[in-house]
Amino acid sequence: MPLSPLRLRLLVISLLSVSFLGALDHTVVSTSLATIAGELGALTLMSWVVVGYTLASTVLLPVLGKLGDVLGARRIFLGSLVMFLAASLACGFAADMTWLIAARVLQGMSSAGLQLMSQTIIARVTTQRERPRYMAIIGAAFPIAILVGPVLGGAITDYWGWQWVFWINIPVGAAALGLALVAVPHLEPGPMPRHFDVAGAAVFTSALVALVLAVTWAAELNAGPATAAALAASIAGFVAFFFIERRAPEPIVPLHLFANRTIAAGTALSAIIGVGLFSITAYLPTYFQMAYQTTATVSGLVPIATVFGMLISNLLTGWLASRTGRYRIFPILGTSMGAAGLFVMAVLPGGLPLWAPMLVMAVVGMGTGAFMSLIVAVVQGAAPPSQTGTITATINLMRQVGSTVATAVIGGVIGAGVAGLLPAGLDASTLTPQLVHGAAPAIQASVAQIYTTVFTPIFIALAATYALGIVAAVLLPHGRLSDEPVPEPHAPSESLSA
Repeated sequence: MPLSPLRLRLLVISLLSVSFLGALDHTVVSTSLATIAGELGALTLMSWVVVGYTLASTVLLPVLGKLGDVLGARRIFLGSLVMFLAASLACGFAADMTWLIAARVLQGMSSAGLQLMSQTIIARVTTQRERPRYMAIIGAAFPIAILVGPVLGGAITDYWGWQWVFWINIPVGAAALGLALVAVPHLEPGPMPRHFDVAGAAVFTSALVALVLAVTWAAELNAGPATAAALAASIAGFVAFFFIERRAPEPIVPLHLFANRTIAAGTALSAIIGVGLFSITAYLPTYFQMAYQTTATVSGLVPIATVFGMLISNLLTGWLASRTGRYRIFPILGTSMGAAGLFVMAVLPGGLPLWAPMLVMAVVGMGTGAFMSLIVAVVQGAAPPSQTGTITATINLMRQVGSTVATAVIGGVIGAGVAGLLPAGLDASTLTPQLVHGAAPAIQASVAQIYTTVFTPIFIALAATYALGIVAAVLLPHGRLSDEPVPEPHAPSESLSA
């Protein structure tokens, strides 16, 4: 559905603002968690402020994708935005931790709709060739939120109070809502399904909840039986889901679409981003504080360099793909840069100045940004217009689940590895960077070597993940992005060659 240049610009501004709000709520709360837990008196429930949000935003992706195709992306987008503003208001007024967690769950549910429908709307109003440029602009919300979120959250908490971490969404979101009412067009929904896949949605949600709980509990020493039970329930649920989807007349995840080589390879590349980079970013500051003896502030420069490289590359490749119509070379180069950079991190000798790993991780970020948003646009073009929301949800889901699972696995490896190698007299549960920095030089050198030893196989494994991504990128079919307008959902669709 072509729009006038002015209306398209207004639409992009609205979608970018809303996507930024949704992405920011993943990062802005982190620096205020300790204050929130202390004031509400529930330190043991602190992690669920983040887990509840992440869990809700993950499990609803396929359901919202299907609803967007059936009811129309505009309705789901506007409904999600109103719900997000109401949930943000409720978070700020939370009188106890249970209230806050429940409001965060609602925030996560609505955030999933905002992120997903933003990408779906862009896919419906642009041609395949225009799409990478605009998708890159919308996708820039996530790295920007990573860069400014923790600092912004800390400043708001210190000067205004933690409630304003949530209430700040209200004026920005209200302005975006007003703009969206004007700019977001009335998009023709797809044909109404004869049967909604209730069984598939319920089983998938249960299996995914069990998986997220399993990887969340895996880091807790006394949660072994619960972790095993949740993991078993998750595996059984996904097996049941596979058979349900094969027989469902209107599945929420159409498995037959993965026979298309573009969709299969693109989905694999999306998962690799979550596994290969998003999972390790949270642990980089700890690694540099321990192995390079930096302060907490200085250690944050490495993930900042990574995300900055991702942001620049994301915008550049989106513009180049739209200008040339070519897309296949960018994931090939991107995965190659990611694999090479992470392998260099594994063999980087200790004692180097911090600019060296910053440069290497910036290369990894640039490699990831080269196909982070682009691959979403390419896969959308390979799916029928009537299933744009569904396939967009699937791509985002694979990335998010990959990141969640890999983050938990890496955390477990680090915890077990460091605890097993620490010399006598040091306790892993009480080991802090401040304690190490104040210890004798021999202890500092020993801890630095331990962290280098533990992280080396992690970097190698992540480099191997990106190497698999090279294979997936090479399997993408040759082709050019089309300049033809996207047909209406009920019309026959042209897709990228498979």
